[in-house]
Amino acid sequence: MKQECVEIIVYGAEQICASCVNLPTSKDTYEWLEAALSRKFPDQQFQVSYVDIFQEQEDEEKANFASRVVEEELFYPVVVIKGEIVGEGNPKLKEIVKEMERYGYEVNE
Repeated sequence: MKQECVEIIVYGAEQICASCVNLPTSKDTYEWLEAALSRKFPDQQFQVSYVDIFQEQEDEEKANFASRVVEEELFYPVVVIKGEIVGEGNPKLKEIVKEMERYGYEVNE
């Protein structure tokens, strides 16, 4: 049973992470993730948000996590669901789907 509309937050930046040179940009990852999850969980409510770690954020929680990404030198993009990091640098769809299933989402194969 689904609890609520889960927000998947992708933290990243326009410039590619130094350790992630041959990987897609954070924005590309955000767009890919939104499309892939929409196919996996059709007709199920969730939200995918993008937060630029170098831009000022109005939401205090997002601003704090964006600062954490920078300060702790996490590999971005960083994918977060309910405060838990579920992907970093090159996030794996399988891990993100697994986390969403924990919140009651059902994969449509």
